[in-house]
Amino acid sequence: MDDAERIKSLIISLAQALLRDNRHVTFATVAREAGVSSWLVYAPGLRERIDQARARQAAQGHQDQQSGRKVSTASEQTDLLLACQEIQRLRTENGRLRQQARVHLEQQVEQLGNHDLVDRVNELTEENLRLSAAERQATTQNAELQRRVTELEDDLAAARISLRRVIRNQSS
Repeated sequence: MDDAERIKSLIISLAQALLRDNRHVTFATVAREAGVSSWLVYAPGLRERIDQARARQAAQGHQDQQSGRKVSTASEQTDLLLACQEIQRLRTENGRLRQQARVHLEQQVEQLGNHDLVDRVNELTEENLRLSAAERQATTQNAELQRRVTELEDDLAAARISLRRVIRNQSS
C-alpha cells in the first residue's frame, strides 16, 4: 500500500471513528484529525465517504461537544433559527435604545445649552469689552510714542545742524 492509499484509508477511518464516537463529522474536523490539508478531504473518493458519514450522522444525530447531549441536524437548525430570531430581536431593541439615548441627550443639550450659551455669551461680551478698552489704550500709547519719536527726530536734526555750525565756526 503506497502513502496515498494509507492517507486515504486514514481519512476514511477517522470519518467513521467520528461517526462511531458521536462526534460532529465535518470536512474540517476530518482534515484536522488526520493532520492533512482541508483540500485533500474533498478529493474524489474521500469526499463521497465523508458525505456518507455526515448523512448517517444527520439521520441519527451526534454528540454535542459543549453540552454533551445528543443533537440532530433538525435540532441544530431549530437552535440556529431561534438564535437568529433572538439576534434580530436584540438588534431591534438596540436600535430603539440608541434612539432613546439620542433623544435624551438632545434634550439635555438643549436644556443645558440655553443656560450655558447665555453665560458664555455674557463672558465673551465682557472679554470683548476688556479687549476693546485695551486696544484703545494701546492705540493711544502708540500715538503718543509716534509723537515722541517725531519730536526726538526733530531734536536730533536740530542738534546735527547746530553741531555742523559749531564745527564750521571752529574750522574757519
